[in-house]
Amino acid sequence: MTTPQQPIGSGFGARSTATDVLEGIDLTGKLAVVTGGYSGLGLETTRALVAAGAHVVVPARRPILATEALGEEAEVAALDLADLDSVRTFADAFLASGRGIDIMINSAGVMASPETRVGPGWELQFAANHLGHFALVNRLWPALAGREARVVSVSSRGHHYSDIRWDDVHFATGYDKWQAYGQSKTANVLMAVHLDAIGREHGVRAFALHPGGIYTNLARHIPLAEQIANGWADAEGNPVDPSFKTPPQGAATQVWAATSPRLAGLGGVYLDDCEIAGIGGSAEDRTGVAAYAVDPDSAARLWAYSAEATGVDLLVKG
Repeated sequence: MTTPQQPIGSGFGARSTATDVLEGIDLTGKLAVVTGGYSGLGLETTRALVAAGAHVVVPARRPILATEALGEEAEVAALDLADLDSVRTFADAFLASGRGIDIMINSAGVMASPETRVGPGWELQFAANHLGHFALVNRLWPALAGREARVVSVSSRGHHYSDIRWDDVHFATGYDKWQAYGQSKTANVLMAVHLDAIGREHGVRAFALHPGGIYTNLARHIPLAEQIANGWADAEGNPVDPSFKTPPQGAATQVWAATSPRLAGLGGVYLDDCEIAGIGGSAEDRTGVAAYAVDPDSAARLWAYSAEATGVDLLVKG
C-alpha cells in the first residue's frame, strides 16, 4: 500500500511538551474548538493554545466542571457527544455566531467502559469516541471550510486491538471493553484519512494521533487491580510505569498536529511522539500504525456507514 506514513524529522520527541512545540508560534486571532478541553490532556491542550494566543471554545458534557477548571481561560458550552441532539444544538449555536474555526481537536473520549448503550442501541465507546465527533465535524463544516483549518482526532495505540467489526460494530453478540475501545480508536484514524481526502480541496487537513501513555482520569473505568496487573499503578493508585508521559508531554502531539508549520501541505496521517508514524506494530507492541487503520477504502466505507448512522454528511448539500 502506498502511504504518506513516513517520518519527516520533526525535531521533537516523546518527552517534548505542548509548550515546546508551540515555541515561536503565535495563534493570536485563531479560534480553536477542543472537545473535552477541561480535563486531562484536553485541559493541557486548551491552556497551551490559550497561552499561544488562541481563543478556545470547549464543548463539555459537564459544563459546570469545565467552567470551574477553566475559569475565564476559555469559552465553555454544553455538548454530550453520545447524544446527537446535543451535537446538533451545540453546532447550530456555534454556526449562528458567525465565527470560523481554525483548529478543531477531538480530544474527548471514553476508554474500556462497561457495556453501555446510547441512542438507538449504539455501543458507547464507538458512539462517543467516533460517531459523536463525526457528526460534530460534519455539522461544523461551514465554519471549517475555506480557512486552512486543521481537524485533529485523538486516537490511541489501542487501535491495534481491533479493526472495524463490520459484521457487528455495536457488539450485539458479546462485549469486550478493550476490543470496543480499539475499534473506536481505529475509527478515529480512518475518519482523519477520509476527511483529509475530501477536505483538502477546501483547505481543511486532518490528522490522527496517539498522545502517549498518560495516567489521567481516562482510566476511571479500569479497576485498580487491572491497572496494577498491567504495571500502570501501585496499590495506592499511583502511576509507576516509567514510560508514562506527563500531561504536558501527552498534549504535545495533538498541539503539534494542530499548529506545526512542518505539517503544512500534509494530512490524512497518524502521528506518534510529535512525528508521522510508520506502518507496523501489533496488539502486543502497539508501535506504529496498523495498515487497516489508514486504508483509504476502509476509510471511505466507514464515512458512508457513519453518515447513514448519524444522518449527517458534509458531502450532501442541504
